[in-house]
Amino acid sequence: MVNQSPASASKPRPWAEMATHLVDVAMGRKPADLVIRNGRWVNVHSGEIVPATDIAIAGGRFAYCGPNASHAIGKGTKVVDAAGRYLVPGLCDAHMHVESGMVTVTEFCRAVIPHGTTSMFIDPHEIANVLGMPGVRLMHDEAVAMPINVHVQMPSCVPSAPGLEHAGAQLTVDDVVEAMTWENIIGLGEVMNFPGVAANDPVMAGEIAATARVGKTIGGHYASPDLGLPFHGYVAGGPEDDHEGTRAEDAIARVRQGMKAMLRLGSAWYDVAAQIKAVTEGGIDPRNFILCTDDSHSGTLVHEGHMDRVVRHAIRQGLKPVTAIQMATINTAQHFRLERELGSIAPGRLADLLIVSDLAEMTIDEVYGRGIRLARGGRLEIDIPAYDYPQTAKNTVRIGKSLLAEDFDIAAPEGANKVRARVIGVIENQAPTRALEADLVVEDGLVAMDRRNDVCQIALVERHRGTGSVTNAFVSGFGYVGDCAMASSVAHDSHHIIVVGTNKQDMALAANRLAEVGGGVVMFSRGKELALVEMPIAGLMSDERAEIVAAKAERLTEAMREMGCSLNNAYMQHSLLALVVIPELRISDVGLVDVKTFQKVDLFL
Repeated sequence: MVNQSPASASKPRPWAEMATHLVDVAMGRKPADLVIRNGRWVNVHSGEIVPATDIAIAGGRFAYCGPNASHAIGKGTKVVDAAGRYLVPGLCDAHMHVESGMVTVTEFCRAVIPHGTTSMFIDPHEIANVLGMPGVRLMHDEAVAMPINVHVQMPSCVPSAPGLEHAGAQLTVDDVVEAMTWENIIGLGEVMNFPGVAANDPVMAGEIAATARVGKTIGGHYASPDLGLPFHGYVAGGPEDDHEGTRAEDAIARVRQGMKAMLRLGSAWYDVAAQIKAVTEGGIDPRNFILCTDDSHSGTLVHEGHMDRVVRHAIRQGLKPVTAIQMATINTAQHFRLERELGSIAPGRLADLLIVSDLAEMTIDEVYGRGIRLARGGRLEIDIPAYDYPQTAKNTVRIGKSLLAEDFDIAAPEGANKVRARVIGVIENQAPTRALEADLVVEDGLVAMDRRNDVCQIALVERHRGTGSVTNAFVSGFGYVGDCAMASSVAHDSHHIIVVGTNKQDMALAANRLAEVGGGVVMFSRGKELALVEMPIAGLMSDERAEIVAAKAERLTEAMREMGCSLNNAYMQHSLLALVVIPELRISDVGLVDVKTFQKVDLFL
């Protein structure tokens, strides 16, 4: 059995310091640490599967890839027989937010390693919106300690839309300049303020320039279907990739402009199937397509998988298995200028590989990271010590007072007995919303919900400064039929508390409960707590094991179903209702926001 300890999984020395040793192993002058024999080499450089291949590993890096590695076997060499199974590079998630998993970086890694993920490119802008630079540093340092490659992108937009929301912190150009000196910062996180880029906003331009000066990758986020001049201005401004496309024409437009089209399959975002047609039907070169997850909650990770799930899905959409694997390995590595370090099974690279028995189904038998076996048969084989978050990262939910049902009253214009209101419309499995309208009746001077037509209330409760402020509006699409309310302190991106409910008393109880436990997500019905996932770290992440969090999240899903909500992954839809950089209509602490025009709008027309 391969020695498995946290120390042995530490990052190998740089290639330049190991090159002579790797040469000696490749030449047979020194023995390898590990040789994997008789595998089918999935070569993402040539796009072929090479039979009868042996792989020799030394010092956590590949030294030899070819036929018959007997010359590299010596005393102390561990030999593993692949028995004709596929040798696949460790999978890379090109864009993701750990916080969406409801767990810490450590727990996220524990959950995804058995699914073959050995490299992640994380954007911690969720914790940045709560704790600012200290929060980014906490996740950066935790990422460095992991036994797999967890690279960090410096958040670019905190708050995501200045003037349209108030987050718990604000990041500046100077902060980006400082972060670019940290050892594990790989580039700039998704630049969500796309109107700002097109308008040459000095903060956006300054952050992009600071990243470009040090030769690091600039992440994109163009969340608009408009492919006219605003899109061209955004591309000219410097972002190098984008994961917000939902149509084949979106992917094509980005690739033609020299960007990487990132296709995401998260817990609630199903954007691969439509866009991959650009390759399978349109014949577009797949080298500039990258697979990612963006947002995956703990239930998805534990029960369905991570990047293996995305690759499997892409293959089912008509991609050749090797092409889908390229989109989750070498294409990602090249994009982040790390192709000499990861993303393939080739000499000099970090020895991250999977032994796979069924390529099309991505059946992963063993996972190796840096030459150490990390998982086998879907079970983690190493221990990753918990990362201790300080108290300063906790107790961040401050609502200023105990909320009452009347805090969620919506007063009608004087003298009105009926109003026409703007309504946020949820779109299943997509991040955008619709800007709907509804005629609502007035009862005793208050605007009533229309539960028969699936119009209930949404409220945003300010939680960073304890102002007691509540913004009220209407939402449609959850399908709640019972008296209930769900509240979450995960509310991308400013992370106030979002409450959606059909009963104002339950709405107050739910918001107060989150203040009591330090954040998370909770469901109430007629005064009874149906489900609770505590997330005390910044009100975004649990400090419990991923399996425990997944079980609590499953109970939450069940509670939502009991109340009539049949949406796929409705919690994720709920958590994005305050994301004021994705069209069409959102809620923030300043009111309703029309994201087509980036203006605050009245609730009533």
